[in-house]
Amino acid sequence: MYEDLETCGGFAPHPAWMTRRVSEEGIALIKEYEGLRLRAYRCPGQVWTIGYGHTRSVHQGMEISAVEAEQLLKDDLFIVEQALSRLVKVPLNDSQFAALACFIFNVGIANFERSTLLKLLNRGWYEQVPAQFTRWNKVAGQEMGGLSRRRAAEGRLWNSCEDIIY
Repeated sequence: MYEDLETCGGFAPHPAWMTRRVSEEGIALIKEYEGLRLRAYRCPGQVWTIGYGHTRSVHQGMEISAVEAEQLLKDDLFIVEQALSRLVKVPLNDSQFAALACFIFNVGIANFERSTLLKLLNRGWYEQVPAQFTRWNKVAGQEMGGLSRRRAAEGRLWNSCEDIIY
């Protein structure tokens, strides 16, 4: 089963001290759906946001440069990568890891940790993940077209490798 992972983006066990990194394809997907905003704004969930979806320590009137936005993205991704390495108990290929990182970047680590998606994935039910993505397309109970498109893109990235695990 695991030999397919090597041909599809290189599954390799990572020591605890080494964090697996999101692929360029995953970073591009995050950037596409987050967009770059150099002035703080309130997202549809009314959270102050800046750069490529950065929310920690953002306040009204805050401004940053494009270089600072890139650094904030790297810092935020490192936190997501660590969470993925800690929470996911089954092997992932690079596309699957990137799709989950994009998802977590948007919904947050705490929401992912409590999700049915994670429970199903850790049971080895890989084929259930794309359908689980699609359930996360609402803000305050209202369906958001942008989130529906993002979840579909995450599902495509999840399934983008020919040698899918399941």
